[in-house]
Amino acid sequence: MKIALDVMGGDHGPAPAIEGALQAAQECDVEVLLVGDEAIITAECRRLGCTDSRLSIRHASQVVEMHESPATVARKKRNSSIWIATELVKSGEASAVVSPGNTGASMVASFFVLGLTKGVERPAIATSLPTLTGTAIMLDVGANVDCSAQHLAQFAIMGNEYGKYLFGKPNPRIGLLSIGEEDSKGNEVTKEAFKLLKASPLNFIGNIEGRDVYSGSADVVVCDGFIGNVALKISEGVADTIKKLLIKEISGSFLGRLAYPLIAKPLLNLKKKIDYAEFGGAPLLGVNGITMICHGRSSAKAIKNAIRRAKGLAESRVDELIQRDIEESFSHAKPTEDTPS
Repeated sequence: MKIALDVMGGDHGPAPAIEGALQAAQECDVEVLLVGDEAIITAECRRLGCTDSRLSIRHASQVVEMHESPATVARKKRNSSIWIATELVKSGEASAVVSPGNTGASMVASFFVLGLTKGVERPAIATSLPTLTGTAIMLDVGANVDCSAQHLAQFAIMGNEYGKYLFGKPNPRIGLLSIGEEDSKGNEVTKEAFKLLKASPLNFIGNIEGRDVYSGSADVVVCDGFIGNVALKISEGVADTIKKLLIKEISGSFLGRLAYPLIAKPLLNLKKKIDYAEFGGAPLLGVNGITMICHGRSSAKAIKNAIRRAKGLAESRVDELIQRDIEESFSHAKPTEDTPS
């Protein structure tokens, strides 16, 4: 299987992406197409001593910078690394695209090149979160600022299929993020979404509050992209603050330094559980293909794990299963002949 990797988009240049691609090729039984400026990639591969035949280069003359508007991609940068990497998926030369570059550019390229899954009104970014019982999925975390109840219901359907793959559960628990557990809590959109989800065949457990996201009570947490992105960024900030406070407390006292050898392993285990690099990236669900969106500061380890997950999603044909489920949801919504109009 071949995975297309946008090498040029990350915050730290092509090195982490190339190193991650090499690790993926060695550990995940996959070929990686390195997409970007051929001269730069060749020079970086030479510097890193990378000669693995499972890595090959596809030239792209343009780069989408982090500060650029996503709309620029479709209008002026169709020779960019993210656009060409996505075209490799469209043509069938690659099974998935992975990018640590401009998130909006990845979404635009997927929208125009791959197209939306039949029946899907909006795609959604689905991220993985650590919980007390393992891992949960939250979507959307940034693709859509404003959503309708129908959009949220479709996010739940897409998250359900992704959850089946990620957790190996036939019926993942779906929770709707709101300001209270009661059916009546929330704004008009979430209250209408509650009704749609309650009437669906999904394993919908009802509303969940923000404090319950990390409890593990839900496998899939559904929300709009504005709320999801804010929640995600706050979570990242809290985790980083707690880490710094722990380091400060441990290093700031004699007893803390004395006890560190005893607590070092549990702290390392905790760090691993909340490290974004362990998850690699977040898939853009609802497009005709596999698109993995990574953090701009992704390390080689994060890139490797994103490629690993992209391969798994492609092998499991999650995008095709989402289309099937969306089409079935329409058939469930249609009134039968016996139903009065």
